[in-house]
Amino acid sequence: MSLFDTLALRSVALRNRIVVSPMCQYSADDGRANDWHLIHWGQLLQSGAGLFTIEATAVTREGRITYGCLGLYDDGCEAALTTVLAKARAQAPATPVAMQLAHAGRKASSQTPWDGGKLIPRDAGGWQPVAPSALPHAPDEPPPTALSAAAIDAIRSAFAAAATRADRAGVDALELHMAHGYLLHEFLSPLSNRRDDRYGGDRERRMRFPLETFDAVRAAWPASKPLGVRLSAVDWVHGGITLDDSIELTRRLQARGVDWIDVSSGGVSVAQKITPAPGYQVPFAREIRHATGVTTMAVGLITEPQQAEAIVANRDADLVALARAMLWDPRWPWHAAAALGHAVDAPKQYWRAPPRGAADALSHAIVGQR
Repeated sequence: MSLFDTLALRSVALRNRIVVSPMCQYSADDGRANDWHLIHWGQLLQSGAGLFTIEATAVTREGRITYGCLGLYDDGCEAALTTVLAKARAQAPATPVAMQLAHAGRKASSQTPWDGGKLIPRDAGGWQPVAPSALPHAPDEPPPTALSAAAIDAIRSAFAAAATRADRAGVDALELHMAHGYLLHEFLSPLSNRRDDRYGGDRERRMRFPLETFDAVRAAWPASKPLGVRLSAVDWVHGGITLDDSIELTRRLQARGVDWIDVSSGGVSVAQKITPAPGYQVPFAREIRHATGVTTMAVGLITEPQQAEAIVANRDADLVALARAMLWDPRWPWHAAAALGHAVDAPKQYWRAPPRGAADALSHAIVGQR
């Protein structure tokens, strides 16, 4: 396999294996996309990547990480998404668009990262976070509210409703966020789930709500459109989720028709011990892929074209997702194509862009001009 091989995910055709990972922008207005998103999405849709993913999008207002997080929980959010996405795509190549649906759980009501990222107390203008159990994310934070059975049902329905809205807005693929310490991950991890009902206890019961949510979204989402899942493969804390747990969850999702597993790690505990290095999460993707055969996506400190090519060529993963590297260099796929001897589609206005020796990186590139 090559980084520039095509790939089909149900009815969605990817021109290469490069994915723009979902990246929170913390810039929405009451969940609504705006001009910032128009510019942000527009430039990344012109990147030449095989798939562009819209940031974690909250399925309820209270499920936002920050006041600035994108949402898809009411008609206003849907209308803004529909309008901004259509404008962004109108001037860009026909790149498929995915969206990550999420609920922040006990990490909701937080400041933006550039304001410190701390939980905003209710008496300071925040709102009350919810979680599987009344356990705070950090020891100096007040506890979240443990979800009742009725509240769990409502959140599951909110995920399905957001999927229906995303379909109407023109989104091509969905990814459910079961990672990074947000609500679905909180149910999966014994570090955050201490329930004694059908949604807590052993691994089987801790998987129940995430799997029910997947089923609800799959039923609401058109059968022709792909649905993936982002997992934290391990919690990096003793007593937390292990790779064996994530392999078993992947098998359960595979039986339900999951189209890819986006393999990340950590985020559920401030006690995690991680030493990041280039491609440090790739071994988790490799083990999940080899154990299950599910299409996998590698993410995390993947920055160089040769590094990404090796991940796919060695069959460590089927797709490579980039986040910060794409923010730093929104033309990363162009430069990867030039480095690896391949080509990507680009707007005709930019066909003259490649420097001497790299002209073949853009399809139909025009090197000279009158």
